Amino acid sequence: MKIMSSFALVITSAPFSQQNAYSAYRFALAAAQSKHSINGIFFYQSGALNGSSLQITPSDEFDLYAAWLKLSQQYRVPLMVCVSAAIKRGITTAEDAQETDNPHFSLAAPFESVGLGELAILISCSDRLIQF
Repeated sequence: MKIMSSFALVITSAPFSQQNAYSAYRFALAAAQSKHSINGIFFYQSGALNGSSLQITPSDEFDLYAAWLKLSQQYRVPLMVCVSAAIKRGITTAEDAQETDNPHFSLAAPFESVGLGELAILISCSDRLIQF
């Protein structure tokens, strides 16, 4: 029996500023389809923008947000957004919005708001770390 690898991905690019986030999605999908384990995807720095539910993708473009949702549901891949990076970019959970009396939020399940400690745990539980 062939032993498959487990991966942790870190995405530091915004969804449409470069091709990095899309390349990360394609890698994660290919790895999951090949029976490798994606232990989690950590969105950091500008990559936190991938978790915003307020993105509206034109109908003739690839909807990366919807693709992340489908990947997470289909392969049970945790989607973790760095809380500090997200808040700096106006991306908050319903809980954060309520605590700050803000009526709006843009981070919803399956995306999770987490700290850097979660990244450390993710890395320690994975065979490989790949940054996009």
